[in-house]
Amino acid sequence: MGWGDLGAFGEPSKETPNLDQMAAEGMLLLDFYTASPLCSPSRAALLTGRLPVRNGFYTTNGHARNAYTPQDIVGGIPDSELLLPELLKKAGYTNKIIGKWHLGHRPQFHPLQHGFHEWFGSPNCHFGPYDNRERPNIPLYRDWEMIGRYYEDFKIDLKTGEANLTQLYLQEALDFISKQQASQQPFFLYWAIDATHAPVYASKQFLGTSQRGLYGDAVREIDDSVGKILKHLQQLGISENTFVFFTSDNGAALISAPTQGGSNGPFLCGKQTTFEGGMRAPAIAWWPGHIPAGAVSHQLGSVMDLFSTSLSLAGLQPPSDRQIDGIDLLPVILQGKLIDRPIFYYRGNELMAVRAGLYKAHYWTWSNSWEEHSKGIDFCPGQSVAGVTTHTQEEHTYLPLLFHLGRDPGEKYPLSFASEEYQRAVEHISGLVQQHKATLVPGQPQLNVCDQAVMNWSPPGCEKLGKCLKAPESDPKKCSWPH
Repeated sequence: MGWGDLGAFGEPSKETPNLDQMAAEGMLLLDFYTASPLCSPSRAALLTGRLPVRNGFYTTNGHARNAYTPQDIVGGIPDSELLLPELLKKAGYTNKIIGKWHLGHRPQFHPLQHGFHEWFGSPNCHFGPYDNRERPNIPLYRDWEMIGRYYEDFKIDLKTGEANLTQLYLQEALDFISKQQASQQPFFLYWAIDATHAPVYASKQFLGTSQRGLYGDAVREIDDSVGKILKHLQQLGISENTFVFFTSDNGAALISAPTQGGSNGPFLCGKQTTFEGGMRAPAIAWWPGHIPAGAVSHQLGSVMDLFSTSLSLAGLQPPSDRQIDGIDLLPVILQGKLIDRPIFYYRGNELMAVRAGLYKAHYWTWSNSWEEHSKGIDFCPGQSVAGVTTHTQEEHTYLPLLFHLGRDPGEKYPLSFASEEYQRAVEHISGLVQQHKATLVPGQPQLNVCDQAVMNWSPPGCEKLGKCLKAPESDPKKCSWPH
C-alpha cells in the first residue's frame, strides 16, 4: 500500500473513512519508512528490529538486488534471530499472526517455531493458480497444519477479483481478540492481510464500490476491517489498554498500476526502488486516552521501531547481545518529542541512500534494468528524472546526489555539488555512514539458494486432506534476482 492511498494522507476520493478516523483519534506519522523496498525483508526487519542485511534477509547473488521468499527459496528467518513474539511470550503475551508470513516456509521457519502461538494464513503470497505438477498451489495454515490451498479451497477469481479472504482474516482477528479479553490475557496480534498485492482481490460486497477500480475496492475492504477491529476493542472496553499501529511493508507497486497498483502521493517511483515512493509508508498510531487526538509527527520512523516500541510497552528491554536498529517511539507518540536518527535505505547488500533530517543522499541510484524496461517492466512509470531514475546501477559514493525532501519531496532537483548547503549536509551524512558501516556485521544471506524440491508440495496436514504432492529431486541452484 502506498503513502498516498489514504484520505488522511491526501488521497482525493476519500474512501478510507475508518483509517482517516483512526488518524483523527491518534497520530499520523508522515515520515515513516519500511526497512526494504519489498515484502519479505521488511517483514523480517519489523519482527527482529534489525536491518535485513543484519538478519539475513538479503542476497549476495548480484549487487544491490532485491530478494524475497518465493516457493523455491531454501532459506528463511534464522534461529539465531530473536523475534518480537518470542520476547513477548516470555512476558506472558499470547501471539497470533493472521495473513502473510513470508519469512520462509520450510518447517524450521514456521511462525509457531518463532514465538507465535497461533497462525491463520499463508507462508507465501497468493500467486497462482498453479498446476500442482510444475508448481504447487500455495497452502493456507491453521496453526501447525495446512487446511487447504489458494484457488482450490480458498477461491480467488482472477477475472472479477472476488475473494473472501479479507473477511476470513477479519473474523479471525475479532475472535482472537474476544478470546484474549475473556481470559484477561495480554496479546500481540500481527494482522498481515495482502489484498492490495497483485493479483488484487476484494469480497463481493466491496467489488465495484470504489472510484479507484479493483485496487480501491481492496483498500476499502481493508479500511472497513480496520474500523471493525477498532470498534471491537472499544466495545470490549480494552481500547485504552491496546496500542494499535497501521502501516505497509513497502510503497505501492507501480509495476501493477494503474489497475492493480496504488498511489505513492508526491513521491518518486515505487516498490523495488529506494526512492521515497518505494520505502516511505503510510503510518498511523492509535491508543485512546494516551495518544493525543489529531497528532501529526515528522519523526523519522521505521517499521523496525515497532519492535523496540512494543517491547517498551510490555516493560521489556531489547536484547543487548546484538545491534538493534529500531528505536522506542513512545516519547514521540505520547509526548510529541523528536529523536535525531538517520534512515538507511538498502537494496539487497548495498546501502543505496541515507536520510538525515530533511536531507537525503543517494550513494547509488537504480530503478530497474534496460533489459526489463524494454520488456515493459517499469518501477517508475511516467516518472523520469535525468541521472536519478537510472536503468543501470550508477555509483555516487564519491559525490552523492543530495535532495532536500522538505522543498523537493519528489526527488527531482539534486542540490548543486558546489553549494555550501550541499557540502555541509554531505559531510554530516558521511559521518553517519562511517559510523553505521563500522558496526555492520552482515548476517548469513538467506535468499541466495533456490530448489524446486523445497516448494509447498507436502506441507504438514496434507495427508488428512489428501493434498500431498510428489516433490521433484533436490537440485539447489543460485536464485536469479533481476531487480
